[in-house]
Amino acid sequence: MPSRRIRAPAIGLGVALALMALAMLVPAVTGWNVRINDFPPIHADWMPRVGYATPVAIALAVLGAWQSHQLARTMRWRPLLLAVFAAGLAWMLVLALVDGEAGVGRILDDRYEYLRIARKATDFGATLDQYVDRIGYDAEPRNWPVHVAGHPPGALLFFVVLVRIGLGSGLAAGLVVTVFAATTAVAVLLTMRALDTEEIARRAAPLLVFGPAAIYQCVSADAMFAAVAAWGLAALAMAAVRRSIAWSVVAGLLLGYCVMMSYGLTLLGILAITVLFLARSWRPLPIAAVTALAVVLAFALGGFAWWEGYAELRGRYFEGVGGRRPIAYWVWGSLAALAFSAGPLLGSGVAMLVANGRSYLVEHATKVTAMLSGAGVASILVANASLMSKAEVERIWLPFVPWMLLSCAFLPERWRRRGLVGQLAVALVVMHLLRTTW
Repeated sequence: MPSRRIRAPAIGLGVALALMALAMLVPAVTGWNVRINDFPPIHADWMPRVGYATPVAIALAVLGAWQSHQLARTMRWRPLLLAVFAAGLAWMLVLALVDGEAGVGRILDDRYEYLRIARKATDFGATLDQYVDRIGYDAEPRNWPVHVAGHPPGALLFFVVLVRIGLGSGLAAGLVVTVFAATTAVAVLLTMRALDTEEIARRAAPLLVFGPAAIYQCVSADAMFAAVAAWGLAALAMAAVRRSIAWSVVAGLLLGYCVMMSYGLTLLGILAITVLFLARSWRPLPIAAVTALAVVLAFALGGFAWWEGYAELRGRYFEGVGGRRPIAYWVWGSLAALAFSAGPLLGSGVAMLVANGRSYLVEHATKVTAMLSGAGVASILVANASLMSKAEVERIWLPFVPWMLLSCAFLPERWRRRGLVGQLAVALVVMHLLRTTW
């Protein structure tokens, strides 16, 4: 009879695949309108196609499956980090370029996105003053488009800066966001090493780079949020390990700015507390917390109070399509969308946590990995329970995906190798059959 160690990943993978299948089949068979594009649970349309980048994407997938585990195990640390960045950037771009240059340049130019407003924001102080008043539907026709209304102004400010420095085209901004996104895995690996868990970080590296999340990381503003969040947590780990005031300030600035880019990133507090607990030092907490609060208050002094913006957003969300999306579907459909984004192998990793969690807490390295990935899972569960993340989570939950994927490092080597092939296959299939809107 197979041991629990062998059964757990198979059960987890089966649950993830079943969720994905049911989330597709239930609306299709029943005609249930779950208030999203044509291919629930992800925001996409059925559009089979190939592009000039298709052979390159397939070749890179084969190379990644063949060599990435060996290279992650044997390369020196700094070259490994550079390789992780380069491979991640290449994977994101070749997937996007299946649709040609438009795969990078089209999305951020959409009328629902930030760039069109950023190009008009000649006086950002005035924009802050009117920001809250233009969130609700009752401000029509002057209310903000969906993404601007749905986020604090830190997200818009990022794109305003890009416009001001001459990177305001859809293509230029898309490339900048993708480069940011490619650093996320590097920041996660640095956090693991700072917490003295390099060996397990190496095991996880290929799965942090290659997978379907790359489809949504390329040109999605949420992927930029994920990068800033990962670097904020890496800085916090450095602050705790080195007992550094400077790193504490950097961590506070980055994590505080995360809160000003996405309301949901207040949940980074779960990961931040976990990092400090694992580093066995609470010294950075007061400095980082005060610095983060200073970022929030600086925006408030400029005219935007986070708490007022969130209250207005809740009203708009439940008045709009968010309020009409059925809870009975999205309470589990969102988890299915997460499996499309993170890849179904995440189910195997989470199953290993559930099955062997106590044993992982005995040794330091496994404890760090289990608690960080568990904190990522806890953040998602809280977000799901808030009912403010119904649908579109394949991009919204990107900041938590790499931390959850650390759990896949617990899988046996055979599972990791074959699982990476499956992750790559899911990415290629989704990219070539569906047209995503981010």
